[in-house]
Amino acid sequence: MTSLKRTPLYPLYAETGEPRCIDFGGWELPVQFYGIQKEHEAVREHAGLFDVSHMGEFILSGDEACEAIGRLTTGDIAALENGQAVYTFMCYENGGVVDDLIVYKLGEGRYMLVVNAGNLEKDAEWIKSHLPESVEFVDVSDTTALIALQGPAATSILRKISDSDAPEELQPFRFIEKGSVGGASALISRTGYTGEDGFELYVSAADAPAVWRDLIAAGEEFGLLPCGLGARDTLRFEAKLPLYGQELSADITPLEAGLGYFVKLGKGDFIGRQALAAQKEAGVPRKLVGLEMIDRGIARSHYPVFAGERQIGEVTTGTQSPTLKRNLALALIEAEFAPIGTPVEVEIRGKKLKAEVVKAPFYKNTPAHKVLIQQSEKGVNTP
Repeated sequence: MTSLKRTPLYPLYAETGEPRCIDFGGWELPVQFYGIQKEHEAVREHAGLFDVSHMGEFILSGDEACEAIGRLTTGDIAALENGQAVYTFMCYENGGVVDDLIVYKLGEGRYMLVVNAGNLEKDAEWIKSHLPESVEFVDVSDTTALIALQGPAATSILRKISDSDAPEELQPFRFIEKGSVGGASALISRTGYTGEDGFELYVSAADAPAVWRDLIAAGEEFGLLPCGLGARDTLRFEAKLPLYGQELSADITPLEAGLGYFVKLGKGDFIGRQALAAQKEAGVPRKLVGLEMIDRGIARSHYPVFAGERQIGEVTTGTQSPTLKRNLALALIEAEFAPIGTPVEVEIRGKKLKAEVVKAPFYKNTPAHKVLIQQSEKGVNTP
């Protein structure tokens, strides 16, 4: 029997709440500490702390690193400034997604790529197979821990224990490479996966437990709670932030997921460009839309969506929104049925229940999330 991997913070889970862990892609991770609803509300109203140390981190360096990463991804890597990050995709030749990731420009010829844990080995092989010999690839995942501090009180909490120069002045998708949190060296990034303001803190695996405890102590007066995978999923869902394997996959392109802004067709050649350009020219055949249930029921991942007797797609993620108290879903459906207000049906346990196409994201609030929304919806001209 294969044992599950554990993050450097695993021994600390028992110090707060009543953690319940699950197998998440081969990792033993907490789904909740105090309950998904309570943790979700803490992030929306106060602050939450997430252990996301299972994510993968690669360092790429060399004179040709920028060009190589630009060839591998849909983003305009050449436009990045030192201390700036960009959300982007690696695609197959057919336009399907290898993975979605964040690229950090650490300096000239130095980059960090942060990838999904479940795709780490696949991504590493994909990247290495497309790098010139001059670019060095180093997997630092095992020695790097990642802690996400999210919510409206995140800045106040971080200010208490950070010696870095004004991390609260960081703009979205900017970072301080050599920052300090609780006396430990940290890369402090104004990014997140919740639809709220906040930071992602990259620290050494050895320093992670002390940093976690310092953040818990600093956040107590602000109502901070440690949070698990359950709240992380409901938070990102409300904000329409995609999850690989659900809203994105080898069979779902970024254009179909409504993330075309992050596909820079004009930057020059990259893997998948020809297929994506052709899809854009012909018209995207499927679109990711929001659904609201009219009949009583909760649409779950992979439930089929119908227009009359015709199946037009399926649900990618669905739940009752903890913030809005409405039964909502994201679904990938045929483009002709995507306009707001279109009536559809979701098959739930053999019964077709009424639903309607509604506007998504269901929740949008903070500067970092608004950057993504503006970029994807309005075409704001930033990397």
